[in-house]
Amino acid sequence: MNRKDILDLPSMPLAGPSYPAGPYRFIDREYMIISYETDPELIRHHLPEPLVPLDSPIVHYEWIKMPDSSGFGTYTESGIVIPCKFGEEEVSFVSQMYLDLEPPISAGREIWGFPKKYAHPKLEVVKDTLTGTLEYAGQQVAMGTMGYKHESLAGNGVRTTAMLTKTQVNLKIIPGVDGEPEICQLVALKLTDITVKGSWIGPGRLHLIPHVNAPVADLPVRKVIGAHHFIADLTLPFGRKIHDYMKG
Repeated sequence: MNRKDILDLPSMPLAGPSYPAGPYRFIDREYMIISYETDPELIRHHLPEPLVPLDSPIVHYEWIKMPDSSGFGTYTESGIVIPCKFGEEEVSFVSQMYLDLEPPISAGREIWGFPKKYAHPKLEVVKDTLTGTLEYAGQQVAMGTMGYKHESLAGNGVRTTAMLTKTQVNLKIIPGVDGEPEICQLVALKLTDITVKGSWIGPGRLHLIPHVNAPVADLPVRKVIGAHHFIADLTLPFGRKIHDYMKG
């Protein structure tokens, strides 16, 4: 295999790459997002500089079910997103992510720096309740519930699209072979080609359980603000570097 062949590989390993070349298209991607207030000092602790907190100590806990994703197949993920600011722009810092499939874990970490770890999240309708759970190492660490389609979100296409197109920011850290950081940067991306197929709001509750390797409860729930359920088609494009810690 010559140099060009090697550089054309989308990912490791050479024999059977973990994921194909992007960008990546998602069909019928389903979200349940429960927004809540937590302690302001904990938000400050979980945000890498130069990101700064908003005035309101809001956190979004998310479950996302991907039934049809190009290159990855079908999987579910769950995790924490913190609204914050980068300069004058309001962005979403992706703090923790847990999912049940290796290819999107590898791609997410290697390309965009998504903080992905292997676990067992689930999003399903149980009777009259949209229910999300997260198990890590055999223990439940999160459970979210929402009244199923209690209220259709008026103007949902515009409002939900605006939320989905908000800039996401990840902390990407990849060590070199000497164990020292070789890549350490903030990476930004925006979802594109969005078609919202349905969007609902309703009452929600969220329960987080302390766990050393899935520390979602380190941002404890003080007050649930609301819950949002929606389904959309979208594209995950490549991102851009917005801050390089290696340059001081």
